Amino acid sequence: MSMASEELSDRVRDLLTGHMAISEKKMFGGRCFMLNGNMLVCPLKSGSLMVRVGKDGMDDALAVPGVVPIQMRARVMTGFVEISGDMIEDDDALGDWIARAQAFVETLPAK
Repeated sequence: MSMASEELSDRVRDLLTGHMAISEKKMFGGRCFMLNGNMLVCPLKSGSLMVRVGKDGMDDALAVPGVVPIQMRARVMTGFVEISGDMIEDDDALGDWIARAQAFVETLPAK
């Protein structure tokens, strides 16, 4: 795991402290944060953040500067966006994206 990914993981972990249903799982070359067994956010090697916003949240998320669709190999992952590290340098901005992901993931059945 890269230093950028590790630092971002620490920041995400600090913001999620006290949330009982949060777990961590190694995925995508980093550590993903799960809510009730569903992926919430995942710091990436580059220092950017993969955020689960759901299909209905894609347009709003992509309207924000520094946000792009997530591509795995040649396929766009519907419902997931990548937030540039520049856009989440302060904890308020990072917390806003985590809250956006949480609002969607809480609608999903627990795994």
